[in-house]
Amino acid sequence: MKISKRGRSRLRRFIFMMTMSLVMNNPEFQAMHAHNVQVKKVKKMRSIMKRCGKLARILVAMAKRGEAYNPQKTYQYK
Repeated sequence: MKISKRGRSRLRRFIFMMTMSLVMNNPEFQAMHAHNVQVKKVKKMRSIMKRCGKLARILVAMAKRGEAYNPQKTYQYK
């Protein structure tokens, strides 16, 4: 799985770098990545790409609503 080549290339690169940083340092993103890799048996890079999409959706929602980051809203599985 990879990020599509649509849209701004720098923005995609920054989202990927932010996701990598979050997976290393943020407990919520670490837990989601670990759940994908260990429980769902998803390959690591595919899990990172899924986290990129999650981060993009979080950033858009934060901008639309004018809210700060809320970890309780981040860690929700369907």
